[in-house]
Amino acid sequence: MSEPARFHLPGLFEFYELYSAFLPLYRSHRDWFYDWCDLASLYGAPADCIWGGGRVSSAQRDPREVLALTEEYGLSARLTFSNSLLRPEHLSDRRCNGLCALFEARGAGKNGVILHSELLLSYLRERYPGLYFVSSTTKVLTDFSALERECARPEFSYVVPDFRLNRAFDRLSALPQSSKDKLEFLCNECCDFGCRDRRRCYESVSRKNLGEDCPDHVCRAPRGSEGYRFSRAMENPGFIGIADIRERYLPLGFTNFKLEGRTLGSALILEFLLYYLTKPEYRLRVREEIYLDAMLDLF
Repeated sequence: MSEPARFHLPGLFEFYELYSAFLPLYRSHRDWFYDWCDLASLYGAPADCIWGGGRVSSAQRDPREVLALTEEYGLSARLTFSNSLLRPEHLSDRRCNGLCALFEARGAGKNGVILHSELLLSYLRERYPGLYFVSSTTKVLTDFSALERECARPEFSYVVPDFRLNRAFDRLSALPQSSKDKLEFLCNECCDFGCRDRRRCYESVSRKNLGEDCPDHVCRAPRGSEGYRFSRAMENPGFIGIADIRERYLPLGFTNFKLEGRTLGSALILEFLLYYLTKPEYRLRVREEIYLDAMLDLF
């Protein structure tokens, strides 16, 4: 395998404390972690961002602190601005513009924005050309032809398909390498594979980020009321495990993999880091180092 798997991790703002403890371990004890993978980016958004989407964030971390962390460890920082319901009057938002300006100024072309809105894409391309752009999974791209068209768009550096296309290997394998390089697979989705309300769920989050008074989306999928369970995600037909990455995706030329989890809590994110990145014989050591960090509250 010439190219390693590149992981894009959740919680740029939400899990700053966890990554502040984990990243030094990853650097100083690289032999504890798989040599066929590496870290590429952290993504997220602070609280009160009307451009936000996917999840409603409550994170309060200073953006300069999170950028200092990603810069120290050579990672890309991505703003999750995937609100699908933006209108022209929202584009002047001072907080979101300020974040984009900061991420552009500090990134030297390395930082990006995950987005859904075509309106926002046009605005950001003109206003902040030093940022790169990621087509969000909130677009729910389940039609493969639509996915191919999205990959062909030069304005996107990465495209995250709906997790229900994760196993379409016959068509995925036939893609040109330029498209394979853009695809970023969502590995650990727990949403029901047959869910028909995914788009409406994301739209509800978009309305909440805009400050609209609207009811919470009620998930009607089987076991949807149970919340996220990593064990259940592993049973999902769209789940991508470490054996899948090594034995199927990497040999086919796919190298980008995204983990979800911005609102799941540090303890569960740690389990993702242990499963996807850490050699089994060192998982207890990593867990002990993290749990014994007196500055970190995983619960």
